[in-house]
Amino acid sequence: MTNTLLTKSIPYEEFDYQTLLDSVRGYAQPRMKISGMLAKGDIIRVKKGLYILGETLRRRPFCRELLANLVYGPSYVSLEYALHYHGLTPERVETVTSVTCGRSRTFASPVGTFSYRMIPLEAFRTGMDRVELDDGRSFLIAIPEKALADRIVADRGAGISTQKNLHEYLLTDLRIDPVILYGLDPARLTEIAGQYRSRRVKLLADLITRLGKGAR
Repeated sequence: MTNTLLTKSIPYEEFDYQTLLDSVRGYAQPRMKISGMLAKGDIIRVKKGLYILGETLRRRPFCRELLANLVYGPSYVSLEYALHYHGLTPERVETVTSVTCGRSRTFASPVGTFSYRMIPLEAFRTGMDRVELDDGRSFLIAIPEKALADRIVADRGAGISTQKNLHEYLLTDLRIDPVILYGLDPARLTEIAGQYRSRRVKLLADLITRLGKGAR
């Protein structure tokens, strides 16, 4: 199989084992062919059953957020990675962080680390958004309010008991962009706090409500 035929038979940079197996069915020993492609770097195994095209065959960048959804589920991207994705924090995050209603897990792969934090089912069900890709596929990611709520709930060591504590934590510890912070939706945060049953998220909703009224 030439590289051209391989890329024609695999429509996306990210693909599963069945797609890969279908692409090599013309070979007498398809599993040997797959082993050879892995050895040459034509394809890269992200985890068992999930692959991407190697760098020399890649037609476009692979989607890290889509891979995160596929590596372990049910899940959606949130926490530090989503905060940077939405422009709330300045630093690029190498680990793709997600939330799940399953067990907390971390997967190291040749294309990066994928981390999953368990949250309550009711909290998991709220605050996610679907981002459509140019090729018609999509991935799930937390809205800005949910990503921040997930982050402050996860940080159990932070001494957050008042709006003042929380405000300093957001601006100093997390380095949240104040312009975006003050533009968050307090009603969404109140809804998320109810699903989480979290005093911290309710405190965040109250803080954003006050800041939104100009009482800074």
